[in-house]
Amino acid sequence: MSRLSVIALLTGKPVPFRDGQYSAIAKTPVSGRVRIGWLGLEGDSVADTVHHGGWDKAIHLYPQDHYAFWSAHMGNHPLLESCGAFGENIASVGLDEEQLCIGDRFTLGTAIIEVSHGRQPCSKLDHRFGRRDVMATIVKTGRSGLYFRVVREGEADADGDMTMDMIARPHPEWPVARVFRLLIGGGHKQDKGAVRHLADMPLLADAWRQRARNLSGA
Repeated sequence: MSRLSVIALLTGKPVPFRDGQYSAIAKTPVSGRVRIGWLGLEGDSVADTVHHGGWDKAIHLYPQDHYAFWSAHMGNHPLLESCGAFGENIASVGLDEEQLCIGDRFTLGTAIIEVSHGRQPCSKLDHRFGRRDVMATIVKTGRSGLYFRVVREGEADADGDMTMDMIARPHPEWPVARVFRLLIGGGHKQDKGAVRHLADMPLLADAWRQRARNLSGA
């Protein structure tokens, strides 16, 4: 059985970001018992409800395993000195987008959460890091992070020795990295058949199923 070790659970509130915009990308670790509801961790919220939040984007996980790559790429950037640099709600180690698959279900405390899709990077990451290449590098490397939906509400102890245990894997042939490469990284041009399959995959997030339909011409 696959397991993730959780370093921290993080939440954030919208704050001024740039050009009059607000963002909740800056997350900080929480302590104590954390309620996990249909829309994510209690105390977490989003500023842009069109592109962020909702059932398919309830919880964002970013593998801390990638931080070494980013440190080598960016140098000693202060955001990389602690978790939360990419706006993640779950800072974890052990598995990344190559091993985590669409529909994988994990325990998180007494809650059950399910992988819905990868994170599509936006220009806010460039602004957050003060660089022009973060979004492009994510697209190129597939170090995207991913989203979970909540399929059973519950709570977790952020102060304890947290792990996430996999309890179901319906689509082992569809790791998040493969889906990301097809739908975001340009791979749809070489494999229209796979993209058409994704367009009809119920466990893939609605937004990415629609993207698959658009890319496949369905």
